[in-house]
Amino acid sequence: MTWIAGSVVVASGLWLVGFALAIFVTPARARRFLGRFASSARAHYTEQALRLVAGLAFVLFAPQMRYSKLFVAFGWLLVVTAAALLLVPWRWHHRFGRWAIPLAIEYMKLLALGSLALGVFILVGVF
Repeated sequence: MTWIAGSVVVASGLWLVGFALAIFVTPARARRFLGRFASSARAHYTEQALRLVAGLAFVLFAPQMRYSKLFVAFGWLLVVTAAALLLVPWRWHHRFGRWAIPLAIEYMKLLALGSLALGVFILVGVF
């Protein structure tokens, strides 16, 4: 189980780094990707399921990581917010997305820097 959790944590870090690179290399594609968040019930539930899996992986794998207390807290934050969003009708999340996504697109380069920093921090925590 630890190996699976570790793989999910590493994949999460790599995904964040890749997303940051995608914003800089293919910004139009990244804008389209961001525009799909909470766009349907299926997208909403898929996002929350992935968030829940990642959060549980962080909680389980954090003891093997540097800064383990921080990563345990981060994992629980992901789990609690995913659970909360699973209880909220997806249309509410969609409505929030209509406000938040244009803001994220406007500040995409800042989003990329944050994503890159978090992804690298996760990978440093693992290795």
